[in-house]
Amino acid sequence: MSIQALTSSQQAIDTEHKYGAHNYHPLPVVLNRGKGVHLWDVEGKRYYDFLSAYSAVNQGHCHPKIINALTEQAQKLTLTSRAFYNDKLGAAEQYICEYFGYDKSLLMNSGAEAVETAIKLARKWAYLKKGIAPHKAEIIAVDHNFHGRTTGIISFSTDPDSTKGFGPYMPGYKVIPYNDVDALEQALQENSNVCAFLVEPIQGEAGVMVPDESYLAKAHALCKEYNVLLMTDEIQTGIGRTGKLLASYYDDVKADVLILGKALSGGVLPVSAVLANDDIMLCIQPGEHGSTFGGNPLAAAVAVASLEVIKDENLTENARVLGEMFRKRMTRMQEKRPELVNLVRGRGLLNAVVIEPTDDGRTAWDVCVALMEKGLLAKPTHGDIIRFAPPLVITEEQLHECCDIIEEVILNF
Repeated sequence: MSIQALTSSQQAIDTEHKYGAHNYHPLPVVLNRGKGVHLWDVEGKRYYDFLSAYSAVNQGHCHPKIINALTEQAQKLTLTSRAFYNDKLGAAEQYICEYFGYDKSLLMNSGAEAVETAIKLARKWAYLKKGIAPHKAEIIAVDHNFHGRTTGIISFSTDPDSTKGFGPYMPGYKVIPYNDVDALEQALQENSNVCAFLVEPIQGEAGVMVPDESYLAKAHALCKEYNVLLMTDEIQTGIGRTGKLLASYYDDVKADVLILGKALSGGVLPVSAVLANDDIMLCIQPGEHGSTFGGNPLAAAVAVASLEVIKDENLTENARVLGEMFRKRMTRMQEKRPELVNLVRGRGLLNAVVIEPTDDGRTAWDVCVALMEKGLLAKPTHGDIIRFAPPLVITEEQLHECCDIIEEVILNF
């Protein structure tokens, strides 16, 4: 059988709907090209990308340095499995460890795989180092979290869409309120079998929920007091997105276990990583964890290039400066339509605008459709929240042009 050429947006949408699983609800736009902050649909219309593939494309679409690293390595060697060494993985592991300041790194593929890796690592550390009895280790998570959709991870999710119909759930977790240090301390006091606290420094999927200042620092101090690992999921918030290399740096916190993904790939192919020091990472020995594709030479080359672009192009600072400009523009817009725009929040270029549903039933989804029609792509989350997260390569001029589009749509909505 031959692959059918899909020549129109509607044809592509209809074909995907017929032959693909219905586990996503995309905006009705069909994209076939990207460059920098822009995307083009199959009809040739240009859009600003204000989602960045959920922050996987921090370096912009098809960054030439990352694509060059991909194509050069793809012509030499793509996969060996970890049955053998390859000449790219060790160098990439060293670069990543020195970049973030850890002894060891463990490369996987998806963000969910990295979270599962961190969970296994914490449990193994609990039994070998903390002395918790076998099968008794517990991990504290927070409500409204999003760490992935594997059956293990959804066991501590509070999102009905992630959990309903997928039980039974895995034991070994306690969920407490986010941004609540007292709840964390109480949970630690009540249970000596806790081995780790897993948290997003800013909750992205929940709607860019920014905790109180020093929340993470206080949580880290409690973890140290009770001999518990702090595991930060920076899959979405890390690698420059929030105006610092890691969002946890706003509280001067270095996690015991750091989880990375998305932008580690430059938006090119799946790469994720878990970082920790030797006393934690070396609890896992040969045969106890792995992945056929994890640490493949192609991904290793891409990950190094992706991190080099962040550093060489000063994208973290660009996110900080332009993020402040964006929130100022959005706050001024909110003052003009307070009955429609409830709240503006975020850090760096990870921001959210909360939209009040209109009397005739229109929601943030309808705002996003209107933005799409004006040439800007964003996506709602949880019904009333629009997440705005452009590639970090966006310029000040482009940012203001996009703010003009957002204001035009919302002020006339």
